[in-house]
Amino acid sequence: MTAARALGLSLAKAAQDGMALALRVLRVEERRLSLAELTEAIEERALLAVLEGPAEGLGLAAIAPSLLAALIEVQTTGRLAATAPPARRPTRTDAAMAAGFIDAALAGFEEMLAELPEIVWAGGFRYASYLDDPRPLGLLLEDAGFRVLQLELALGPSGLRKGGLVLALPATGRGGGPRRVPGTGGQTVSATDAAEAEAARWQADIERVVQHAPVTLDAVLYRLTLPLSAVLTFAPGSELPLPAAALEELRLEGYGHRLLAHGRLGQNRGFRAVRLVAEADDTAAAAPAAEPELLAAAVPRSAAPRGGAEPASRSKSPPVPQPIAPPPGAGPMPLTPLADTEAEAFAMAPLKMGSGF
Repeated sequence: MTAARALGLSLAKAAQDGMALALRVLRVEERRLSLAELTEAIEERALLAVLEGPAEGLGLAAIAPSLLAALIEVQTTGRLAATAPPARRPTRTDAAMAAGFIDAALAGFEEMLAELPEIVWAGGFRYASYLDDPRPLGLLLEDAGFRVLQLELALGPSGLRKGGLVLALPATGRGGGPRRVPGTGGQTVSATDAAEAEAARWQADIERVVQHAPVTLDAVLYRLTLPLSAVLTFAPGSELPLPAAALEELRLEGYGHRLLAHGRLGQNRGFRAVRLVAEADDTAAAAPAAEPELLAAAVPRSAAPRGGAEPASRSKSPPVPQPIAPPPGAGPMPLTPLADTEAEAFAMAPLKMGSGF
């Protein structure tokens, strides 16, 4: 980060956040000028904003007529015309409307340089007053040399409008030193170390947010396509025929149907359960299917054997699905962790529509 880059970024952010004005830097020049040279670098009819800083230091922000016109247009009409109006002498009202933009840009400029040596001369300046004529500058500002940042800006989404700004601050810094970075023992660090520390903090923050983000996983037993005529006949007691292999080919999916793991539907301790299996062991771990064709979902839960799969019955009604809901009075059906050493082993379970998984 350099002073020139920091000023360009802070100007763009102040314009976008404060008035939704797109602004980008086309060219920036940094140099040291005397007071006499500074007055020559200022564009005619520019708004001269006097800045007050640490230890009664004074600086200057000269806003070119084209940039000032864009700031006024956006704040009064909400849009930017294709062409700039003719240049005119700035007024006190213009200065009042530009003061917020100047202070926001200077605040962002200061924050970006807070941990760098440039903060000594760049920090602490804010809008104080304005001049509509550059002649009093020789009496108002100290002739002690200035650090000058001169920018050419593109305005609007298309960048067809142009503008300019000159920021001049006393070359002899009067502000405080760089901000101490936590974890460095109170020592001033270099720009590289400060950037690395900031990157580490950002990585820790984003990791903390991601680790606590909610994640939804879907256990998909089977996907069935039905005609609209069958869907319109849905009613309590309807049966949904499923392939017998569906119990062995359950899919655990994330967002966008992304496959995360394969599993088997079964039971454990009286609850519906899903055992996750590795893809490499999927074929070996699968138990024989109860029947090669269909599993009709109409078997009462009490009739389910606890140790093995239940024979399937064929459905006589049209193949229509039934919503799945937990039994009355039963809370949510949790997934119980499975282990080979448990007293009641994981077993294939019959599929009962209307019961919870």
